[in-house]
Amino acid sequence: MGSQALTFLTSFNRIEKRFKEELGSPKNMGFTQMVRRLSHRNDLPVKKYEGDLLQIAQLRNAIVHEHIGEGFIIAEPNQWILHRILMIEEELLKPEHVLPRFGKKVTGFEKTLPLTELFKIVAQKRYSQFPIYDKGHFLSLITLREIGYWTAKESQSGEIVLTGKTANDLILKDGKTTNYEFVAADCPIAQVEQMFKQNATLESILITKNGHPNGSLLGIIRPKDMINI
Repeated sequence: MGSQALTFLTSFNRIEKRFKEELGSPKNMGFTQMVRRLSHRNDLPVKKYEGDLLQIAQLRNAIVHEHIGEGFIIAEPNQWILHRILMIEEELLKPEHVLPRFGKKVTGFEKTLPLTELFKIVAQKRYSQFPIYDKGHFLSLITLREIGYWTAKESQSGEIVLTGKTANDLILKDGKTTNYEFVAADCPIAQVEQMFKQNATLESILITKNGHPNGSLLGIIRPKDMINI
């Protein structure tokens, strides 16, 4: 057996072992079935690589079970598939977490912030997202979309008056689905990727130490941030 086939099988076995651990060491469950079972989990990137893993399983079977003679196998992994399985193994066994990649200083704002001040911040600092708090308790995430919606709604009554209005007035109170989610600092990036795919209205994912809304903000992730992953 060639060195590439040996490396391939070693990586496959580590992936298979991880899958068994995740499923509680089930008996009589093949690799393909484990892949399909785990593809529904958001905390593992199995769905992302489901097609690759199923093809990898076929190659593994060809290497292990379809010998022509002693030490001679039908299928020898090429460099591409070898790189692919090692990359998948790395992501499965040592998943990258949201921190430190997405760590950044995120400024929170009190609900009493006058709209004149908030709009000044938009113009000067070009902020596009505003976590709103009530004395340390998270209320909502205001984005340019909410600002645009509020402005359009106010314009229906004539002149838009900012005097006396605060950030609290921008918070949508119509029962619509929230545009944000919270995750803990050790949340796998693969889980965040699935969250954005499953919720088209999700504009941002906020990071706190334990994923609690009232914790200190350690970072923020937007859909466009995932493009570079």
